[in-house]
Amino acid sequence: MINMELNYNELGLKVGLEIHQQLNTKRKLFCNCPTLIREDSPDGEIQRTLRTSQSEMGEIDKAALIESKKGKKNIYQYYNDTTCLVELDEEPPHAPSEEAIKTALEVSYLMNMEAVNEIQTMRKIVIDGSNTSGFQRTAYISQDGFIETEHGRVGITSLCLEEDACRKIEGNDSYTIYRVDRLGIPLLEITTEPDITNPKMGKESAKRIGSILRATGMAKRGLGTIRQDVNVSIKNGARIEAKGVQNLDLIEKVIENEVIRQMNLIEIAKTLQERNAEAIHNIIDITELLKNTNSKVLKSALKKKNGKIKAVVLKGFGGLVGKEIQEGRRLGTELSDRAKIIAGVGGLFHTDELPHYGITGEEVKLLKEYINSIISITEQDAIVLVADENNKVDNALNAILTRAEEAILGVPEETRKALENGNTSYLRPLAGSARMYPETDIPAIYLEEEYIQSIKDNLPEMPETKLKRFIKEYELNEDLANIMVSSYKVNMFEELCKNHNTIKPTLIATTLEATLREIKREGHNTDGLTKQHFDMVFSGLAEAKTSKEAIVDILKGFIEYPNEDLDKILEIKGLKSLSKEEVEEIIENIINQNIEVVNSKGMGAMGMLMGRCMAELRGKADGKIINTVLKNKLMEKANK
Repeated sequence: MINMELNYNELGLKVGLEIHQQLNTKRKLFCNCPTLIREDSPDGEIQRTLRTSQSEMGEIDKAALIESKKGKKNIYQYYNDTTCLVELDEEPPHAPSEEAIKTALEVSYLMNMEAVNEIQTMRKIVIDGSNTSGFQRTAYISQDGFIETEHGRVGITSLCLEEDACRKIEGNDSYTIYRVDRLGIPLLEITTEPDITNPKMGKESAKRIGSILRATGMAKRGLGTIRQDVNVSIKNGARIEAKGVQNLDLIEKVIENEVIRQMNLIEIAKTLQERNAEAIHNIIDITELLKNTNSKVLKSALKKKNGKIKAVVLKGFGGLVGKEIQEGRRLGTELSDRAKIIAGVGGLFHTDELPHYGITGEEVKLLKEYINSIISITEQDAIVLVADENNKVDNALNAILTRAEEAILGVPEETRKALENGNTSYLRPLAGSARMYPETDIPAIYLEEEYIQSIKDNLPEMPETKLKRFIKEYELNEDLANIMVSSYKVNMFEELCKNHNTIKPTLIATTLEATLREIKREGHNTDGLTKQHFDMVFSGLAEAKTSKEAIVDILKGFIEYPNEDLDKILEIKGLKSLSKEEVEEIIENIINQNIEVVNSKGMGAMGMLMGRCMAELRGKADGKIINTVLKNKLMEKANK
């Protein structure tokens, strides 16, 4: 396997990115449902099946045709109160979210792009069942921009605003269960030019785009809210699209590994061409030959209804099917991926790895003798076996033959799935380019010059500028400032600081980030907390209605009773602030209850007594007041 210090310039590496970022808008893109992901049981479900039809030009999308042949059922789960008929494709879409359009334009201008004058919504064919309608609604927003990186300028081809797909819950070869709570969440799709020429530049470009998205304060946070697709090609190779690179650090590894994969496939193709290799389209039934095998895999397959073991010959592939092309992946893995995806079989065996897996040397010898009686073979040839239900076996072997023919030519164009170790696996053919057509249910939106200018005049600060300002203006330490700048609550933070200028910004920032994380870890759902709730909390602190020690309990109260005001929450939770006289009386009682310790230790009893005072007064009095009163009373006792 080729694995050395790579010269990416000589290899002609070209990389382009597609960044998909969910927006934290108040409503979905084409309906009024909240952008809320739920984990509780859905209220119902519907079922759909993909069918293909010809376009106006008489063409059928190749990727859609392959997907439809699987005959899979798509089951869509919904909620009565947070999803609607738009998600189920039973009602036309509503007008697009103005908040999402504004954010898309802000990102466009921060990336030096030219926005269109009129926003047209298009339908893009979706073949995997992840949309109830069979298409995804996409609005073209802007084009021809750029970002700067340490390695050079990267062009931004386009920015689109589209609806996110359904969320996959589970599935197998015959069905997939989706949930429509994610369907319709506004999603920005940013596509770069193939200007990226090395893996580090790929990671830096994605990071820069991510910082621009966060600058708007509208980027959703958390696993799955941002996804990167990486398009990679080298000289004499082919463009592949690696889907779903969620980890920023994985981008470098995916690019590097794909380069190595393509280099090895090119070398294998050269060898195959020198050998005049050929995939023989003759599927041979070897069930009788191996019916008494002790291989657990083969025996299990033969127990299935109409279970069969069949084989094909790959002339000239001997020793190459088992050749490693990436760490832990071989050419045989590429063949197996096709068989698994297209036919739903568990995998394959090939003579480069046999005898193994319970198949004996004697059985391999008999196999080769039998195959040779039908098709003349040599040591330079490979035999591939598949065992499963009859139809699945035939479909799998035909897919393997197709992939073998592609191996003779070089590197096939494919859409591939990014794996956690930086490798990729086959997902589907690279989709055709003519997959979009006009959306007839949504009128075009004309962008007035005055509206455009107002957005340009009020663009969000870039994170690096905001970070310096937060440290200086709000006196946040660098760590807290970094957290706040990256938070999608950043705009709320600044509004709260402005509205409650007697409250320290550090307390506001800590409440919005650390305190909410603490409450979430305890199992509480904080999604329903609004700016109005936080306004009431900080107004209560400013008016001395409560103390900062009570913030956690007050927020829990608002989660439980979201429509109540602060006074009611304080009453329900028993958190009303005590007067100074009441605080002094309670502390005096605590001292008298522990007078023996006070008499023996004097001021040394301060720590123990402070703990008991806080246990009694937490949330009812400010900690500093408790500390001061206790200290003064102990000093009085000591001076008597």
